[in-house]
Amino acid sequence: MGISLKKVNVKMYVLEKAPAKINLSLDVLFKRPDHYHEVEMVMTTVDLADRIELVEIKEDQIIIESENRFVPNDERNLAYRAASLIKHKLKINQGVKISIEKNIPVAAGLAGGSSDAAATLRGLNRLWSLALTTEELAELGAKIGSDVSFCVYNSTALAKGRGECITELPAPPSCWVVLAKPQMGVSTQHIYQKLMLEKINHPNTTAMVEAIKQGDYKQMCQNIGNVLESVTLGIHPEVNQIKRLMEQSGADAVLMSGSGPTVFSMVKQESKAYRIYNSLRGFCNEVYVVRMLGYHQALD
Repeated sequence: MGISLKKVNVKMYVLEKAPAKINLSLDVLFKRPDHYHEVEMVMTTVDLADRIELVEIKEDQIIIESENRFVPNDERNLAYRAASLIKHKLKINQGVKISIEKNIPVAAGLAGGSSDAAATLRGLNRLWSLALTTEELAELGAKIGSDVSFCVYNSTALAKGRGECITELPAPPSCWVVLAKPQMGVSTQHIYQKLMLEKINHPNTTAMVEAIKQGDYKQMCQNIGNVLESVTLGIHPEVNQIKRLMEQSGADAVLMSGSGPTVFSMVKQESKAYRIYNSLRGFCNEVYVVRMLGYHQALD
């Protein structure tokens, strides 16, 4: 699972990568009696990651450290909630300091907070020798947030239910991904509230899953879709501007990730990826050129 375990002055510490996710397909089927939405999502990871360090401390408390001013250091932080949950469920009277090196943009539709929480669950499982299975960690993750279960697996998957029912898939065909986030955040709850289920065009999730299984990059590009995209584009026209710029620069496929506002494009050629990157730099400060991953990645 990409975990390093070392001893320093008898204290244990664990390092974890928490990669960003993108939605290759995001469909909403109906609103459930529990007020969540029933979804079908195909998600994968990209090579943009936060770095999580977990260190045992003598005091029975959870300490969050980050140089990013947008990262809370209390129960609002999903990594904090992950540590609190695992301590409570397993009755662990041991403290931990969680240092978060934030590289994934905040409130971007890239599951940065969820990935931090998942990395914390994986890391504490090793730090405290809990011997929990991936499935058990994902079950805990579902209590924290809808994307945390997927992030525990840290690969490529079809997610159903409210996001917690995970079926792992092979890694998608290798390609370059350009991520661009405008200077704003988007409330996922607000976007779902604005979604009109009777008017959406559903993406072909089955075709996307089959394209990934067959390693068919062209079919994967042709079947991307996100039903939340039209809602966010209607509220934030700058997101639509980014999408148009990417399309005009020759991307093979362009889609908003999650509820936005980050838009990503997929290309096979590195030179084209940087052409898209350069076309966006004057319009958008947070632009990244990364590789699509979709598989467990060890920490460097």
